Parts: sequence; C-alpha cells; structure tokens
Amino acid sequence: MNYELEEMDVNYFGLDKRKTALLIIDVQEKLTPVMKKDVYEKIKNNILILAKGANKLNIPIFYTQQYTKGLGETDPDIKKELNDATFYEKTSFSCCGEDTFLDSFMEMDFESVIVAGMETHICVLQTVTDLVANGMAVHVAADAVCSRDKFNWKFGLEFMKDAGAIITVTETALFQLLGKAGTENFKYISKLVK
Repeated sequence: MNYELEEMDVNYFGLDKRKTALLIIDVQEKLTPVMKKDVYEKIKNNILILAKGANKLNIPIFYTQQYTKGLGETDPDIKKELNDATFYEKTSFSCCGEDTFLDSFMEMDFESVIVAGMETHICVLQTVTDLVANGMAVHVAADAVCSRDKFNWKFGLEFMKDAGAIITVTETALFQLLGKAGTENFKYISKLVK
C-alpha cells in the first residue's frame, strides 16, 4: 500500500489564513422567515462570528444573493459585517453557475474556502460540490448553514462530505485559522465565540 501523500493532500484539512476565503451564500430577508426561528438565530450568530473573525484576520469575504428581486437583500445584521466583501448576484443555485464567480474566485489563488449560508441541501450543496470538483478544499461550517427542515440539512451535509468537502464548525475553523494562542487575534476570536 502506498502511503505517500502529495503536498496538497497533507494540507487539505488545514486552514491557512493567507490562502483561505469565507463564502456566505444567500442569507436573505425573504428566505430567513421560512427557517425555524431558533435554528436561524443560531446560524445567524455563527455567520456573524465567522464574518467578524474573517474581518479581524484579513480573510477575504464573498457573499451572494439568489434572485434579489424575489428573495430580498442579505440579512441587515450580517450585511453590516460585509463592508469590504465581494458581492455576487445569482440565479443559478450554484454560485459557480454564474459567469464571473468561478473565474474570479479561482484567480485569487485560494487553497481553501469556509462556506456558510442557506439552504444546505440546495445552493450550499451545489456550490460546494462545484468548488470541490474544481480542486478547492471546502470547509462547510455545519453550525452556520441551514435548511427549512433538519432532514434536508443532514442530507446536505452528508452529501457534501461524500463529495469531498470537510464538515467543520465555526469555532474549529476560526481556531484552525489562528493556529496559536497568545496573540491579539486569539483574544479577539476567544471573546467572539464565548
């Protein structure tokens, strides 16, 4: 049996803040009310933590809106954290189905991307599988994605894992990006996740 790994395989599960992006998918005003309220509040909180953490660590943030005319704008609380983020309007379920998204995203030479948003089993899933197919190490924050019902959420996570995505949680992703304690960034992130 051959146990040699290529360099990319060794780093596949890690997150390097210099080569990672955050992608927030379709957290929109007219879509959020159809989610279970308590579930959405937890998801929203974790997306805010990811966005604030990414801003502090200078990690590029991308966000999308699916058919804004029908589904509205991004949740205003989340949008407040996206001042320097790159925005994409889309009608394709997968972000990669839009003409400019995949080319511009891949040109930035990221090795990995942390994904949050909704719905887990539709737009998140299709985007994640497309990014994996294009060689990206995709970390799906399970506590920062949601669907209208728990079965679809669980199905989406299992499908993405089977497709090669890494299923993680908000805290794990942020602490992987930090790498060590004892820094100002560590203090900031530690307060965020309390």
